[in-house]
Amino acid sequence: MDLHYGCKYVVHGDDITSDASGEDCYRFVKAAGRFKIVKRTPGISTTDLVGRMLLCTKTHFIKSLDKALAGEEGSGSDQERKQAGEQMTERIKAYASNETGLEPGSEVWVWHQAVESKTAEPSGTNDDGKCSKMVDGVAPKKGQRVVYVDGGFDLFSSGHIEFLRSVVEKEEKEGRERGWYTQEATQQRIAESGSDYSPAYVVAGVHDDQVINHWKGVNYPIMNIFERGLCVLQCKYISAVVFSAPFTPSSSFLKSLPYGLPNVIYHGPTSFMPSLGIFQEIHSHDFAHVNAGEIVGRIMRSRAQYEERQRVKGVKGIGEEAVRRREEMEREESAKAAEREALRQSKA
Repeated sequence: MDLHYGCKYVVHGDDITSDASGEDCYRFVKAAGRFKIVKRTPGISTTDLVGRMLLCTKTHFIKSLDKALAGEEGSGSDQERKQAGEQMTERIKAYASNETGLEPGSEVWVWHQAVESKTAEPSGTNDDGKCSKMVDGVAPKKGQRVVYVDGGFDLFSSGHIEFLRSVVEKEEKEGRERGWYTQEATQQRIAESGSDYSPAYVVAGVHDDQVINHWKGVNYPIMNIFERGLCVLQCKYISAVVFSAPFTPSSSFLKSLPYGLPNVIYHGPTSFMPSLGIFQEIHSHDFAHVNAGEIVGRIMRSRAQYEERQRVKGVKGIGEEAVRRREEMEREESAKAAEREALRQSKA
């Protein structure tokens, strides 16, 4: 491991990994006295995620985030579910704090679909409902444009980060064009609020597990809505998160958002976004191909190395049958997606 280029320490969680030979991956760093261990982030394990990918399990899905947080959904006794829900709630609050970890940061909301609009098919297209606040945070400030983005954000990756960075970059360009960064405007913001701030307030809608599974099939999402929400909350480009956002945001849903109809909606290339006069597309970028499907594909192609590493660590292998089952399910879902697209094109 190269420790040049100003690297003073390597920091890792307390779940140290082994290499293909079964030895500590960080033994050389430790020998150099440049290794620090921090407490592992609870509830997030790459080993678990890889297992979900290969075994096609759905036991990680959360049917209702509200019920999970209230201890009414999940495994174990009533007391264990209640304790798990409390821990999840505290974790959301911690991830929503600002960069100091001590002050309010991102607001967290949950969108509740009206009971009368629910259907047996969880397509995420029904959008009568309302938002309720889960965590207090920093509200939009004077002059900020409210921006809405949404997605599954499964296996949060460079693709998601680059998309969100591009959104902020476009808003900064828009801000320059309307004089946001002039010396006079900057001084006025500081005088009125005590500090400067960006021209955009980015609200991210995160879809439910059932909604994503309806559209992507197999056992997507690999991470449940709670895990995906934490990933979005930790991103510096996000100002607020709305859990359980519908797949297709109509004007009815958007007007029910905490601050009303957004100034602009950004999305990648898609056929699902309605024309509301405020939709803008983020074009392809260098990491546009990095998504959950791409990551799962990489894992499948590297399965042999993963299996060998697990064998050395004394962990039972996944097995060829499980891998074949996933490959078949992926092929079936690709065929269904092609049929849906053909039907959409025929109606266009």
